Order: sequence, then C-alpha cells, then structure tokens
Amino acid sequence: MSVGEALMRRKSTRAFLKKEVEREKIINILNAARHAPSGTNAQPWHVAVVSGKLKKSMTQEMQQQFEQKGAGEMDYNYYPNDWKEPYRKRRVECGAALYSALNIERRDRAGRLRQWQANYRAFDAPVILFFFIDPIMEKGSFLDYGMFIQSVMLAAVEQGLATCAQAALGQYPELVKKTLGYPQETILICGMALGYEDPGAPVNNYRTTRIEVEKFTTFLE
Repeated sequence: MSVGEALMRRKSTRAFLKKEVEREKIINILNAARHAPSGTNAQPWHVAVVSGKLKKSMTQEMQQQFEQKGAGEMDYNYYPNDWKEPYRKRRVECGAALYSALNIERRDRAGRLRQWQANYRAFDAPVILFFFIDPIMEKGSFLDYGMFIQSVMLAAVEQGLATCAQAALGQYPELVKKTLGYPQETILICGMALGYEDPGAPVNNYRTTRIEVEKFTTFLE
C-alpha cells in the first residue's frame, strides 16, 4: 500500500466489529508512528492503550457525566469560540452528512443525542488510545503531536484497522487522568477509537468532502 492509498482509505470510523485487536498490531502501529518528526526530536507523545474492563468502566463513567452535566471541557480550546466562514459552513455540512447517513432528521433531537453519546463509548471500538503531553510543551509540540497522531492512523490502515480521532474523549480529562494514573497537570490531547471496521454499518459508508488543491494553495515564483 502506498502512502497516498493509505491517506485516501483513512476515515473517521464510527461502527466497529466485536472483534478484539491483537496487541502485536497495536505495537506495530506505535512502532511505525514513533518515527514521526518533532522539533529538536523532543518526541512529546505519551500514549495509553485502554481496552477490556477498564475501557468499559471508563466509558460508562463518561456517559454518566455527560448525562448529569453535559459535555465537559478539554484541557485546551480545540475549536474556536466564534465560528466564521468558510469554517462554519464546513462544520455544518460535516454534521449533516453524518446524520443523513444515519437517517437522523434535524428535528430528531433524541436521535442526535444518542449518536453524540456514542462518542463517549468510542463508538464501541474495543480499544481507545489516549494521547497525553507534558504541560511545559508549547504550540510547536502540538503540531508535532498532530503528525504523530496522523502517523498512528495511517499505520492502522496498513494493519487492516480503523480509527476515529475524538476530541470528545478528551472532554473529561480529570476523570481520564485519575483513572489511568496520570498527574492532573498533564494535558490530555484527545482519544482515538481503534478496531476493525464494520463495513455494513451505514455510518461508515459516507465520506466528507475535501476542497480542491487550487482553493487552498498559492504558487509563487
């Protein structure tokens, strides 16, 4: 598989088979991703691989907190407080494509809520990867981390696995860090669902659009 093929195949998968992920495959993924670049070779990533009973109990607690208090707050602002165009339109189109694939109408608030709650179960994937960074690191290391996370997702494609990087899994950082034994000052970047894709699930059979190269590139000579 070429890098280009892996980039095209990668997508946010939201339905998984009830099939365990072999630890050897997870190690292979992380072994490949560790070669991602980072400024001064700082390698600022730390990954927690959560599965089994711990994954089940943690996601249950997340869902309970969501039901009681609503969405929590991440350790940093992932999204802007005030959206503007063209980002607002792209965000709306992304959500519309998801709910259309699930046949959830805009006025179906209960259906939308159920789908949002699935975030906190990592869409029932058997494995969650949690990504942490030392609080002394600055924005440059967040850029490095993005390259690392992308590398994880591409390596997962090569291993025949599917992923969904999720900001939602970073919305209860105090709970996650306490459960996994990380210091509270550590920054939780996000979580990622990992497993075998359910190819028959409608939610996995749509793709979001991408703007053309000419619309985001300027060639200067």
